[in-house]
Amino acid sequence: MATSSRKTSTSNSQTSKRVLPRDLSSETPNKRKNSATSTPLPVPLQSSGPFVEGSIVRIAMENFLTYDTCEVSPGPHLNMIIGANGTGKSSIMCAICLGLAGKPAVMGRADKVGFFVKRGCSKGKVEIELYKASGNLIITREIDVAKNQSFWLINRKSTTQREVEEQVADLNIQVSNLCQFLPQDKVGEFAKLSKIELLEATEKSIGPPEMHKYHCELKNFREKEKQLEISCKEKSEYLEKMIQRNERYKQDVERFYERKRHLDLIEMLEAKRPWVEYENVRQEYEEVKQARDQVKEEVRKLKEGQNPIKHRIDEIDRQRHVFEAQIREKAMDIKETSQKCKQKQDILERNDKCIEDVKQTLNVKQNEERDRQRRISNTRKLIEDLQNELKTTENCENLQPQIDAITNDLRRVQDEKASCEGEIIDKRRERETLEKEKQSVHDHITRFENLMNQKEDKLRQRYRDTYDAVLWLRSNRDKFKRRVCEPIMLTINMKDNKNAKYIENHIPSNDLRAFVFESQEDMEVFLKEVRDNKKLRVNAVIAPSSSYAEKKPSRSLSELKQYGFFSYLRELFDAPDPVMSYLCCQYHIHEVPVGTERTRERIERVIQETRLKQIYTAEEKYVVKTSFYSNKTISSNTSLKVAQFLTVTVDLEQRRQLEEQLKEINRKLHAVDSGLIALRETNRHLEHKDNELRQKKKELLERKTKKRQLEQKISSKKESLKLMEQDACNLEEEERKASTKIKEINVQKAKLVTELTNLVKICSSLHIQKVDLILQNTTVISEKNKLESDYMAASSQLRVTEQHFVELDENRQRLLQKCKELMKRARQVCNLGAEQTVPEEYQTQVPTIPNGHNSSPPMAFQDLPNTLDEIDALLTEERSRASCFTGLNPTVVEEYTKREEEIEQLTEELKGKKVELDKYRENISQVKERWLNPLKELVEKINEKFSNFFSSMQCAGEVDLHAENEEDYDKYGIRIRVKFRSSTQLHELTPHHQSGGERSVSTMLYLMALQELNRCPFRVVDEINQGMDPINERRVFEMVVNTACKENTSQYFFITPKLLQNLPYSEKMTVLFVYNGPHMLEPSRWNLKAFQRRRRRITFTQPSQ
Repeated sequence: MATSSRKTSTSNSQTSKRVLPRDLSSETPNKRKNSATSTPLPVPLQSSGPFVEGSIVRIAMENFLTYDTCEVSPGPHLNMIIGANGTGKSSIMCAICLGLAGKPAVMGRADKVGFFVKRGCSKGKVEIELYKASGNLIITREIDVAKNQSFWLINRKSTTQREVEEQVADLNIQVSNLCQFLPQDKVGEFAKLSKIELLEATEKSIGPPEMHKYHCELKNFREKEKQLEISCKEKSEYLEKMIQRNERYKQDVERFYERKRHLDLIEMLEAKRPWVEYENVRQEYEEVKQARDQVKEEVRKLKEGQNPIKHRIDEIDRQRHVFEAQIREKAMDIKETSQKCKQKQDILERNDKCIEDVKQTLNVKQNEERDRQRRISNTRKLIEDLQNELKTTENCENLQPQIDAITNDLRRVQDEKASCEGEIIDKRRERETLEKEKQSVHDHITRFENLMNQKEDKLRQRYRDTYDAVLWLRSNRDKFKRRVCEPIMLTINMKDNKNAKYIENHIPSNDLRAFVFESQEDMEVFLKEVRDNKKLRVNAVIAPSSSYAEKKPSRSLSELKQYGFFSYLRELFDAPDPVMSYLCCQYHIHEVPVGTERTRERIERVIQETRLKQIYTAEEKYVVKTSFYSNKTISSNTSLKVAQFLTVTVDLEQRRQLEEQLKEINRKLHAVDSGLIALRETNRHLEHKDNELRQKKKELLERKTKKRQLEQKISSKKESLKLMEQDACNLEEEERKASTKIKEINVQKAKLVTELTNLVKICSSLHIQKVDLILQNTTVISEKNKLESDYMAASSQLRVTEQHFVELDENRQRLLQKCKELMKRARQVCNLGAEQTVPEEYQTQVPTIPNGHNSSPPMAFQDLPNTLDEIDALLTEERSRASCFTGLNPTVVEEYTKREEEIEQLTEELKGKKVELDKYRENISQVKERWLNPLKELVEKINEKFSNFFSSMQCAGEVDLHAENEEDYDKYGIRIRVKFRSSTQLHELTPHHQSGGERSVSTMLYLMALQELNRCPFRVVDEINQGMDPINERRVFEMVVNTACKENTSQYFFITPKLLQNLPYSEKMTVLFVYNGPHMLEPSRWNLKAFQRRRRRITFTQPSQ
């Protein structure tokens, strides 16, 4: 029997708790009796009886929850702990949990162990004594509230929590397992356990120790198997992708290596080419050197052969000089004789010329006489003709009046002509003046157009669509019925560009670039063409039907000048009437004044007194509004933005005046041109008339002077005839004189001929002598020329040979230098130093080069062509082939090689993973066999007992092992299905489908089904019958009693605040009552035997009453 006591320090509301066993002495006279004590916790008792290993023999509490000091001694079978709510029943369960190293969260009450110490105490203690055949195990837990720490003792010796947990686990005590330890606050959570959690709890509770271990191993194995399967799958897929990727790039790699082979061959060819060039140059050098030596020998022989010829030439030169001197003497004699002959011939020629002159003179005189006779005859005839003409000529005295009249007419025409020409000159001057004025006006208009172009350029740069629409409008104005104005920013002309900022801040940019129409129909035509067809983003507005352009402001400007206002917005610029009308209607520019800095200084007064809606000062814009609710005046001001578009000012009035002036000038020019044409026509007529009069006058004058001229001509001709007749010549006398003179000259000629003949004979003799000398000299010269020719030929051959020798020697030096350079380049190509010899394994032949070193092309060159042409041809071919392999990236080959290595590595890894996977599968198969078959048997036993319990309650229930996939061991679970009504089907036990009482019954029966199979030494169930109806509670209670009181069953704690009447009880039950109240006895005064005696007396005396 267990007792408990509580000490209090206050008299009011004093309460004490005591746990008393129900007196069943009348039914069980051999019932074990326990005594209570108030002394410190007793020495552990050596328990006896049917306790199983690990059953609780004693529970002691000190300053724990509601207890000061309490000791409970439970029985080995069913222990019914009964008491009213709040008396401390669950405190005993908390003491069991915490005393056996359970976590505070298991009870669901608090998360800190310090909260379980009685309020007002700094320390608390729980002591649990567990039955062991080798000697009971006493576990003590001391709790420090301040530090929230626990101190552990086993059999009164200090230890660690880990050691306590190991000792408790060895006894298969699992306070965290709801199948073994079901606190009051966790009853509802049992039904919330998932199938998987329920299986795990069941395995830990009643399964063999290795069952849960095997399950965990299976889950781990299966998890690792999944990981390996996923890894194998991923690696296989990745390997397949790598293989496929390499297959895709295989052709590129082969092409790359094919290209590399070509490039390697090109490199070898390029490396061999210098060696071949060197060998060719070396052979050429040897040939040139041999040819040079031969030419040198030829030069020596030619020089030796020239000496005899030179000596003979010198001898011949001496003979030639003698002959030439003699020839010169003969030439001098011949010259003197020839000069004498020449003189005689000159005299003869002069005589011949005198004869010719005499004959010529005679012929001239004969011709002159014949010409004189002819001229006399012609003159006589002409005189006769003139006399005949003179007879026919009329009298010219009556022609003077006609000449005078024509002279007067001619003078009048010339005056008119001079006047006309003067007018023409004036008209030309006037036209030149007008042209200059026209050019000046045109230049002014061009300047205006340039300003307009500036505005259009700004429009084009900022709003290209609007600019394109302007160009279209200018080309298609005939499509519109009424006036269409271009964008407002083009049509507005500021009178002073300093005021442009007011207009641009007042009129939004969308309207500044808007076209203004007078007709809705025109606007629709424009927008359809520009927006719909040309897809241009433009704006268009319609001017009011009645013009607002001249609308007067509500207040005159003179009234506002006192506030610093100098103009309304409308007066700051000029614009076409539709534009001005639209702006006045839409933006009230005729009502918005513009002020100065003076206006800003007195702005508050301006706002209050003028009541203007909008005001502009020098740099700000003010908007004034009146509140609709308070009727207060609200003003806001913004700074003016700098003008961008309207700063270009064009004086349209001045331009209009210039255009009018240009029209007037053009009109005047046209009038001047017309006058000039008329004057030129008049002048032409006067010129024609003047020419006609002059011709008539000329004819009359010629007629008047003709007779006098004829008389003068006749007189002149008669004088000429007289002179010609007087100038007569005697031809016979002249002929006789000429004959005499010719005879005298011929006598002189005969004498001269005789002298000339003698001189010619002398000259001929001298010539013969000279020719003989010349022939002898020529023979000598011929021999000399032949010798000189031979000498020159030999010298020429010598010079050619020497030149050839020099060229060969220079060529030899050049080839020698080239050999050295080619050798150096060839060594550089083969990476050989200047003094480094070529390794034997690379040598095919060892030619000797001019500098005495040995060199040879590498062995790799043996199979390559040995001529430059073949090498160049092969190089061209290989380069062409290599150039065909375009788009190849060396990184692709590197990646291909890396992937090949990675594929090989992945293949090995995959092979290892598969081997490891097979081992895990083999382990899984072995562990599964050791785990699943016993588990199925265990679940079958649980199902059998669970079904029997439900059948006894006229209900149905079953327990089975559920798994969606046999291989998913972490998904295995125990499924509880119950049916409380015959009309329903079996439904899985869930927190939502069954009622609270049905869940409690199901939970209790499942725990009872585990009872006989339980490996755990005790089981605790706290107030599980609270939600049951009386029928189910009675049935469950009977089952609990029958099951928990069987032989060889584990200890069972059933905590409840109430029990039904007339319940069946068993002798093996232990009933522990928990009381509390202000009149409880102190533990030192508690006497169980006296209490039992009084209880019997009361029982015995009741019938007599």
